[in-house]
Amino acid sequence: MVDRLKDRLKLVEEMGATPINDSKGSPVEQLKEMTGGQGADKGCECVGYQAHDIEGEEHANMTLNNLVESVKPTGKIGIVGVFPSEDPKSKDKFEKQGQIVFDIGKFFEKGLVMGSGQCNVKAYNRHLSNLIASGKAKPSFLVSHELSLDEAPEAYSHFDNREEGWAKVVLKPGAAKADGRREHSEASKRANAGKHGHAKTATAGASKDHRFKGERWPVGCLSFFRCSGGNNGQIRADRR
Repeated sequence: MVDRLKDRLKLVEEMGATPINDSKGSPVEQLKEMTGGQGADKGCECVGYQAHDIEGEEHANMTLNNLVESVKPTGKIGIVGVFPSEDPKSKDKFEKQGQIVFDIGKFFEKGLVMGSGQCNVKAYNRHLSNLIASGKAKPSFLVSHELSLDEAPEAYSHFDNREEGWAKVVLKPGAAKADGRREHSEASKRANAGKHGHAKTATAGASKDHRFKGERWPVGCLSFFRCSGGNNGQIRADRR
C-alpha cells in the first residue's frame, strides 16, 4: 500500500500488508524491487482524479498510469477512487470534461484487465454484516474517533488537515457533544503514540478538497502506486 503518512503506513504494516512510502522514492521502482522486477499481481486505484505528487501538484492520471506500470502482464487493476463525469473548476482542460490522459498502449501490450465503479452494495451487505455480527470481521479497528453529529465540522477540519490520529471518524446522530473529549479507538491510540516518538499521521494520495459541482469537500483516501507518467503512447480516456 502506497502512502506517505507514517501512522497510516504503520497501520498497514500491523494489518500484515506491505507499506510503501512514496516520499522516499518512486513507488513503482520500490514495488519492482520488492518483486524482483515482476510487479504486483493486482493493484487498486484508491485516490481518484485528485491524486497529487509529493509536492502537492495535482495529476489526475498519476495513480492509474502508475498501476499500468506496476502491475505485471495479464494482471488486474481495480478503480475505487472517484472519477466524476466533470470537474468544472479544474485547471486541467481534460479534467473539466471528465477525461484523463491514459497509458492505453502499455495497458494493451501487457494484457491488463480493469474494473471500476461503485460497489454493488446489495450483493454483499448481508454477507458482510453477518461476518461482523459473528465476530469474524472487525472493521472497527480502523475507527479513530466516535463523535456526535454536531461535531462533524470540527472532525472534518482535523481530518482534512491530516492531523495526528484522525484516521476514520464515526458520527453518531443521537450522541451528545463531548465538550472536547474524544473517544479513541486502538487505531487512534497507536497514532497518538507518535507524539511520544512512535507512529504519526499520514497523508492520503488525494488533495485536500473535492470540487464536485463547484463545491469543496474534504477527502482522505488510501492510495496505491501513484506517480507521473510520460506522454508517449498515451491517449485521452473519458471518465464517463
